[in-house]
Amino acid sequence: MKCISEKDDMDLEALVNDMNSSFESLYTSCSVQTESTPLLHNGQLPRHAAYHTHAQPTSPHQRLHRSQPMHILAVRRLQEEEQQYRTSSLPAIPNPFPELCSPASSPTLSSGSLPQCQPSGKYIIKVFSEDGMGKAVEIPADMTARDLCQFLVYKNHCVDDNSWALVEHHPALGLERCLEDHELVVQVQASMTSESKFIFRKNYAKYEFFKNPLNFFPEQMVAFCQETSGTIPPSQLLQNFLNSRSCPEIQGYLYVKEMGRKSWKKLYVFLRRSGLYFSTKGTSKEPRHLQLLADLEDSNVFTVITGRKLHNAPNDFEFCIKPNKVRNEVKELRMLCAEDEQSRTCWMTAFRLFKYGILLYQNYKIPQQRKTLLSHFSAPVRSVSENSLVAMDFSGRIGRVIDNPMEAQSAAMEEGHAWRKRSQRMNILGSPSPLHPSSLSGVIHRTQLWFHSRISREESHKMIHQQGRVDGMFLLRDSQSNPKAFVLTLCHHQKIKHFQILPCEEDGQMFLSLDDGATKFTDLIQLVEFYVLNRGVLPCKLKHPCTTVAL
Repeated sequence: MKCISEKDDMDLEALVNDMNSSFESLYTSCSVQTESTPLLHNGQLPRHAAYHTHAQPTSPHQRLHRSQPMHILAVRRLQEEEQQYRTSSLPAIPNPFPELCSPASSPTLSSGSLPQCQPSGKYIIKVFSEDGMGKAVEIPADMTARDLCQFLVYKNHCVDDNSWALVEHHPALGLERCLEDHELVVQVQASMTSESKFIFRKNYAKYEFFKNPLNFFPEQMVAFCQETSGTIPPSQLLQNFLNSRSCPEIQGYLYVKEMGRKSWKKLYVFLRRSGLYFSTKGTSKEPRHLQLLADLEDSNVFTVITGRKLHNAPNDFEFCIKPNKVRNEVKELRMLCAEDEQSRTCWMTAFRLFKYGILLYQNYKIPQQRKTLLSHFSAPVRSVSENSLVAMDFSGRIGRVIDNPMEAQSAAMEEGHAWRKRSQRMNILGSPSPLHPSSLSGVIHRTQLWFHSRISREESHKMIHQQGRVDGMFLLRDSQSNPKAFVLTLCHHQKIKHFQILPCEEDGQMFLSLDDGATKFTDLIQLVEFYVLNRGVLPCKLKHPCTTVAL
């Protein structure tokens, strides 16, 4: 019995020694694997590295006593670290359920940057109209600003003329900008505060510089224009801006607000692809005299809407370069002020071109390509009834077809004169007349998108400023000085002009005219339709109506 017990003790001791040696070998292999062996992209070890780790002997000082059971804790800790490495390395295993995950094109954002409690990849975005009313929209994470505008156009039955934009508005800072068509709405919302909001409005000037580049880039402000003899062609001008290998720059004087102060300083500034610089010595362009004002890569350019009130700006032509990491710290904003509206437009347009380059041109071309593609498949086809329409004469006992085009035109004119006489006679008898102020034609213009009723002159200026200030932008409103008159507000060469529409009487019938009766119209709709086709006494034709939509 004694021998058997001693043998059992020896077997137990040997078993413990074997366990210790196995723990030590496992600890050594894990430590060597974790510290000296690199992991592959799927978290596995290379074969040659695995064999190499088992070949290393265990040093005597690493052997622990049996009374210190620290091997298990160490192995668990190393296994947990190894599991973290495996998790972060994302094993290259195909997903068996791709339809349950977000789209592959959705961006990978940092934790906390996206709204929480939305595991399905859908996010709630609240969009406001210009009347202050908001609407919550559920969108996917990869929806761009263009796609959201198209969705709102469809939902609100707006005219889809590719001029709608999503505006990022910061009321506390007095800043706003139009999102580029390719920007992700959810990503932009992640950098906004709770007071900031999106506004759905028109912006006719978003890509206007592609149509009239010489109006946006004066020769004295573009560096390569001064080096050439004569005026540079518009196509070459834009090509230099879009080509990343060319080195154009915008130069000129700007009022720059000093960081953390209320004072402004006039400096000579250069805008290049690498950033915005100012010269410490006059107009010198030497590198030792240039200092960086702002970076283009991680910033966006904003229009300042309350510059004089919030920032004590020297004039109304202020703009701002805001870093993306800044939320509501005014001290970190780079406030700038141009000398006139054309200069401010030039600086801001060049900033967008330098930052996005050819991507802006692709955004500009997408609507045109869609229009061309749809025109091949949706060509207007006239019905049989429309093709069979002919001019008829019912003056005799039976109707006859008018074959002569001149006779058909004169018959149409006679019918129009007869309609006017009937309406005038009905007006005298006291019956409702299309020309009576209280009738339908007297108020039908109030249903038009370009009519804005009793807004003031200042409000009309603000509306045109917000929607782009391009040639041909217009709106009609009631006159504040004459209750019987109307006012046409028109933008031409970035200047806003007002034309009064006065009533005039002829043969007992009331008309409307804005050229002292030389051209008369029965209502405002007829007046607008005429000046859309003819310039007349106006500096340009009516092209872009200032409209608002209620979401």
